[in-house]
Parts: sequence; structure tokens; C-alpha cells
Amino acid sequence: MKISAQLLADCQRGDRRAQFQLYQSCFSTLMSVGMRYKKDESESAAVVNVAFLKILKNLDKYQTKAPFQAWIRRVMINTVIDEFRKNRKVRELIEHTDFEDFHNHDDLVTLNVADLNFDAEELENMIKRLPPVSQKVFNLFGIDGFSHKEIGVMLGISDGTSKWHLSFARKKLKEFIEAAMKEEVQRKAH
Repeated sequence: MKISAQLLADCQRGDRRAQFQLYQSCFSTLMSVGMRYKKDESESAAVVNVAFLKILKNLDKYQTKAPFQAWIRRVMINTVIDEFRKNRKVRELIEHTDFEDFHNHDDLVTLNVADLNFDAEELENMIKRLPPVSQKVFNLFGIDGFSHKEIGVMLGISDGTSKWHLSFARKKLKEFIEAAMKEEVQRKAH
């Protein structure tokens, strides 16, 4: 994604056409991040709009030594996390469940094997079937590369709870993949 310095300057001056052009340039990147965290396109698009407003308001903070695409992805992730914090329904799930530090990684599924049998859309749909907190932890850790400590700070949970959610997500994904593979074998047998 190449964004000219002139376009950014025009956006900062309040030029609506430039802002619309920037929105069009950023939309697919922001939407791809949003779709990893939201159940449907309309929810993701709503978060994209909030994130884009933050991008416009904070263009003066963008440092050109970092790629613009990486910067807007970070803004989008932070917007998703901010929205999550506002949604206290998930907070109840955390408060009423006993979590423990989970360090046993013996039963982890290797998603590379799953990639051989499933397309990206099927895997994405499996991730979306995870409970909301586990889905966010899985995306933040496995896809966006955050540490458990960073995730804990972002979501307001302990490192151990983050690890538990990652382990739970991996276990559920393994179950989803095994069930889908079994269905595929049965389908081919008939």
C-alpha cells in the first residue's frame, strides 16, 4: 500500500476528497483485520469506520519511518480491543469462570496440516465459532503476534487466563478440524 505524503497532508487539512481516497485505500486492510475479530461484515465495517476516524484524527502522530499499512493495522486492532473493553457482557464470562495457568502444550493442533485440507474461509469460519474471548486471544497471539502479557493488558485479564484461552481455542479448533475431516471422509465414502 503506497500512500503519498501529499494525500496525508491533504487529509490533515480536512480535504474531504482526499479523506475519501484514503478511506478507499485503507478499507480492505482494515476490513481484513476486522473480519478476524467480528462475526459478520456489518460489525466489522462499523469498527472500520471508528478506526478510520481515529486514523484521520491521529495522522499527525504517524511517523513515516514505519509502513503506513502497519500503522493503520495497529490502529484497527486497538479499536477492536477498545470496543471489546466497552462490552462488559464478555467480562461476566471471565469473572464467573475459574481459570488456571495452563502450560501443557502436548495436545496442540498444527494448523499447517489443516491448511492442506481446508481453505482459508473454512478455517476463518472455525475461528469465528470460538467463544468471543478465546477468539480474540487466538487472533491476537497466533495471527497478530502479541505476547500473553500484552494480551492480558489489552483485554484486562491475567497472563494465565490468556494462555488458557489460547489453549482452549487450539483444542476447539482441533476438534472442529477433526470433525470436518471426518465429515469429508464420510461424504467421499457415499
